[in-house]
Amino acid sequence: MSALDAHGRVTLVTGGSRGIGRAIAEALAKEGSDLAIVDLDLAQAEATAKELAAAHGVRARAYAGDVRKAEEMTELCASAAKDLGGIDHVVNNAGVQFVSPLPEFPEDKWNFVIDINLNGIFHVTKAAWPYLLQRKRGRIVNISSVHGLVASPFKPAYIAAKHGVVGLTKAAALEGAEAGITVNAICPGAVMTDIIRNQIPELRAAYGPDLSDEQVLEKAFLYAMPTKRMIDPTEIGHLAAFLCSDGAMSITGAAIPIDGGWAAH
Repeated sequence: MSALDAHGRVTLVTGGSRGIGRAIAEALAKEGSDLAIVDLDLAQAEATAKELAAAHGVRARAYAGDVRKAEEMTELCASAAKDLGGIDHVVNNAGVQFVSPLPEFPEDKWNFVIDINLNGIFHVTKAAWPYLLQRKRGRIVNISSVHGLVASPFKPAYIAAKHGVVGLTKAAALEGAEAGITVNAICPGAVMTDIIRNQIPELRAAYGPDLSDEQVLEKAFLYAMPTKRMIDPTEIGHLAAFLCSDGAMSITGAAIPIDGGWAAH
């Protein structure tokens, strides 16, 4: 049996309908894991669950949920555990971005980014923790960012939240260690997903209105990545699947860059 084998296990992925979340869900499904796909958009979650179940022969259920709401996450994890027989892996992927120079950064956007990107991970982790304890084995993978390790201009809320995710990861890893629960953070560089594409107009306003999309991406991201290429979401999926595997049982409390060398500067 491969160390990556995930048959008989259940993976809950927040923001699992598209982008990095979908790539992670698919990587786990390929190894045999059943899936709980969580998203604000239930229709999109249902479509993703149906597609991955058909493609990989696993069970996949869709759940609508707002990670900012603690009680809602408690109820959602209870439903997923009942429907699928438990929870073995939690991937905290749901996230948002807002770009603005700090002096003009709206307070409501600060609270919005912090609430989803940091508080949401706490709510989901707390809600899922009892089910991992029941298994006497668990894997939590938090999607932080290279901005959980270094900083860039115009993203103060995102950078503060992602640094917080790294700290929360370390704290949870210490608490889970003797229970067989590992907790790690993946810190991607620039991954070509909608969260990047949607930043281009705001970044163009900050960097210069005459810049092309490619020039905006170079100034905002690729200048810092020695590889000079955007990361594919499947690369994040492969790493997450490994961290959920038995082969990674001694990796915990780690913040792992997958960033084209960004954090090596």
